[in-house]
Amino acid sequence: MKPADLLEQYARFPEISRAEMQKFVNWIRAQPHMQNLAEEEALHFFHACMNSMEMAKQVLDTNLTARTHCEDFFSNLDCERPELQRAMRTVSICPLPQTTPEGYRVIVGKLTDTNASHFNFADCMKLYCMIFDHWMYEDGIRPGHIIIMDLKGVTLGHVARIGLFQVKKFLFYLQEAAAIRLIGFHFINIVPFMDRILALMTPFMKKELTSVLYVHSNIDDFFKHVPQSIMPKEYGGEEAECSQLKEIFYKKLKDDRAEILEFEKRHQVNEKLRPGKAKDASDLFGIEGNFKKLNID
Repeated sequence: MKPADLLEQYARFPEISRAEMQKFVNWIRAQPHMQNLAEEEALHFFHACMNSMEMAKQVLDTNLTARTHCEDFFSNLDCERPELQRAMRTVSICPLPQTTPEGYRVIVGKLTDTNASHFNFADCMKLYCMIFDHWMYEDGIRPGHIIIMDLKGVTLGHVARIGLFQVKKFLFYLQEAAAIRLIGFHFINIVPFMDRILALMTPFMKKELTSVLYVHSNIDDFFKHVPQSIMPKEYGGEEAECSQLKEIFYKKLKDDRAEILEFEKRHQVNEKLRPGKAKDASDLFGIEGNFKKLNID
């Protein structure tokens, strides 16, 4: 894992003051419950928070706290584990090589294996987060990111295997803790039961996420947001198919296995050393209680 070049990033975003960034890095190093993050990593939070020091502090703390207490998505990041191997066979998660004309980075997620019995939502989201982390670490800060969820092959059997509390935790992380500027969250190849999928999400979505959520019944409408030319071949684009693109990043996870395990340890907090009251999962996500899987008639 090679971090993106710092000087090149500051050159692309001259509005970011490196002196202010250094204050942010020094603040991180002064926090007893946090481990030291490199300037390259801290930069993602400062940029995502529109260069607001106080907001960057809050989002970083929330990010590391969520990673510590959300074992579903951020623990046991060993790509050799059977559950992650299965997830790699089940879904294709593909960061695209090209950006949009605005400079936005794009990532596509879709099913590879449509057998619902092989689908585990938490494991697939863990794989998604691993790839996103690796991608951002090496790619550096960008004007924005676009997430595409291709629902081709999704059945009610898949939806029935999604836990409501897992959805709540992921959307909390995406909205409160992810170090990105989310420009668009697009669903394509939508299914007749799209209302069931949205029913899982909308209770946990803030207006900021709702405003960038797009459900496309027409692929040409989607191409108004993301040029067709930068998409994989199966969408009529110029890039390789998702089955090939995914292997590039799955290989990165395998090649960088030891570094990713270190990354996991470094991006956690020590609650025993936190100033003030220690936090636990319920402080972030509430009590799991009666959250059940969606009841499919």
